[in-house]
Amino acid sequence: MSISDNLSPVAVNFTLKDHTYDVLRKAILEMNIYQPETDLRLDERKLAENLAISRTPIREALARLAQDGLVEIIPRKGVFVHRKSRTEILEMVVIWAALESMAARLVTEKASDDDLRALRKFAVKNSMNAMSAEIEEYSDANIQFHQYILELSGCKALGKMADGLFDHMHAVRRRAMGEGDRVTKSVADHMEIIDALEARDADLASRRVREHTMRLHDHIHKTWTRLESLNSAEAEAI
Repeated sequence: MSISDNLSPVAVNFTLKDHTYDVLRKAILEMNIYQPETDLRLDERKLAENLAISRTPIREALARLAQDGLVEIIPRKGVFVHRKSRTEILEMVVIWAALESMAARLVTEKASDDDLRALRKFAVKNSMNAMSAEIEEYSDANIQFHQYILELSGCKALGKMADGLFDHMHAVRRRAMGEGDRVTKSVADHMEIIDALEARDADLASRRVREHTMRLHDHIHKTWTRLESLNSAEAEAI
């Protein structure tokens, strides 16, 4: 399946340039780019046909997406969704762990009791659905949980720094959640994090968030060993 299969014509009541960017960005974030069979090539002509627009706004949107690090524009080769290397992913996870562990510390100081009750309600609802939900659905809920913590920290700069990471981590989480018993472990970790936040224990909350995220780091380091060879093979085929 390629990105073109998930597109529909652009509505005329939107600013064309911005809406084209939003549509393509959403479609890219929903792709399973870490699955070997995923077609990463973006064909301007097909994209324009599917969206029923000219190729000019497509090119402008792709240039913005390249600045976001979501696509690569390779001269004389074409445009491709950017699949990060294992090393790049591991570095992103480390940065995420650092940002969110600081956010958790701030949550213990700034979040109200009502805020934390809402966080627990959200986590409980998703834990009940975790076993029956599709992996992609739970993966999205998992990202929302972590965004919730960043929001409750009250530090907008932390949230802004993390937004770019979350864009790239969606596809990573989507694959990782389907491996082993990571969904079960994720649910248990979330509850332990909330316990620490409700206890207003800054050190414990910070540590639990960091350890939770670093478990993803360790999982990727140990099991995603074929990613580099996959990227190399596709680079040679371009």
